[in-house]
Amino acid sequence: MSSVLASTKKPIKGPGLKAAGVVVLQFLLIFLVEALEYTIFKVGLWTGIALLVSYGGGLYLGRKGTSLTNAVNPPIAFLFATLIILATIGGAGFHPAKIGLEFISALSGVAPYMVIGSVIAWLAHFSISKREKKSA
Repeated sequence: MSSVLASTKKPIKGPGLKAAGVVVLQFLLIFLVEALEYTIFKVGLWTGIALLVSYGGGLYLGRKGTSLTNAVNPPIAFLFATLIILATIGGAGFHPAKIGLEFISALSGVAPYMVIGSVIAWLAHFSISKREKKSA
């Protein structure tokens, strides 16, 4: 972590969020931003930024040992959020062909952000786990 982030006071008192808290935080952020964006336009820029923020928020607010959860969860949270949104707000119901096409369309809008965020999160996970092994 950079010295600026390490020196700032965290909004959560104590050791931070457990893995389940990181999962809920990331899902809610992605779901809310994606739902707002889907009602106005198609999924893209703002959901991608929410994905990047969820990666950063999970690293910043998570406890020691939650970096793997932080790296794995946002694509899964995006999948479930998109399926819920398409079945409700999107009006697709549970028609597999329409949900499939809309999901691919949503995924194409956020794919660059998801790839960049995943690479950063996995590099951070490997860096953190290497540092924890050295200190143990």
